[in-house]
Amino acid sequence: MRVLVVNAGSSSLRLRLLDPEDVVLAEEHLERWDPADEEAITTIVNRFPRPDAVGHRVVHGGERFTRPTPLNEEVEDGIAELSRLAPLHQPRALAAIRGVSAVLPDVPAVACFDTVFHTTLPTAAATYALPAEWRERWGLRKFGFHGLSHAYAVRRTAALLGHTDTGFRVVSCHLGAGASLCAAIDGRSVDTTMGFTPLEGLVMATRSGSVDPGLVLWLITGAGLSPADVSEGLEQRSGLAGLSGQSGDMRHVLAARQEGKKEAVIAFDVYLHRLVREIAAMTASMGGVDALVFTGGVGEHSPVVRAEVASRLGYLGVAVDPGKNSATVGVDAVIGVEKSSVRTVVVRAREDLEIARQTRVLIADQAERDPG
Repeated sequence: MRVLVVNAGSSSLRLRLLDPEDVVLAEEHLERWDPADEEAITTIVNRFPRPDAVGHRVVHGGERFTRPTPLNEEVEDGIAELSRLAPLHQPRALAAIRGVSAVLPDVPAVACFDTVFHTTLPTAAATYALPAEWRERWGLRKFGFHGLSHAYAVRRTAALLGHTDTGFRVVSCHLGAGASLCAAIDGRSVDTTMGFTPLEGLVMATRSGSVDPGLVLWLITGAGLSPADVSEGLEQRSGLAGLSGQSGDMRHVLAARQEGKKEAVIAFDVYLHRLVREIAAMTASMGGVDALVFTGGVGEHSPVVRAEVASRLGYLGVAVDPGKNSATVGVDAVIGVEKSSVRTVVVRAREDLEIARQTRVLIADQAERDPG
């Protein structure tokens, strides 16, 4: 089954056609994509070989979508209703869904949700200590995100290490412009750092990560900022960008840190402090850890970040081989010291492979139930 994977980001659009063996037959990546530009999708899809199925990444499934779901008008309406929870991503995903379906109306399409992987969170991990009437009325809970990336990274880690025993505990570190951690036991998410929205958790490129809710309330009631001002500041001008005073790009922060610039030094230290602390919290949720995996742009391409994390988590049994760590660029690799109790690996982020897998499984299941 050839699957066209469609990944609409907050500003970009990536389309990748995979053959039955997951070989890339064609791909296109638009760094800046205007959802109103219907011709862009039409041109790309018509240039690709015809797929047998289409898999779409959708950031938020809410409480309604808890598994990969065949797309139809009712499902599209449900995705649109969740735009209030993911206003940057949901409308763009919907535009991509409708754009591709206009070109391929007879090709089955599947929505694969980032939140689905975290539907296995235990109640204690998913529940906020808020008034019951709030939680019940508005569905307030920890949803978690980056689920497609975490699902692939966890499964790929087990394969790299040849792990088939039960009870395999992995901390997955998806570190990119957006960043989150996931604790997984036997491939099932049991804890994660992002919450009701993708703003909770780690320090990110431009997002603050977790801050005191009282501070947010004070900015509105005490400092006189509007909710829109606070939202924009937390989402777009915080994180590494807010700390360094220049860029949210880790490469720029590391270069400035190397030059001894104070703001960059502080930015990196804050980023690392939060990252190490939350990795340790993930291990506590599982009662230990067997493997640590780095993925995402920073996770894959920053030996400095990986080495600094390992040096601070030595007490847990994490240790990386300096040579392997420095040599690993763009490939899946084991970088941990051979005899360390926690195995450390780097995995390329391949959400497309997870989306294709989920799409094939769903369509095969449907065919089995309805062979006609």
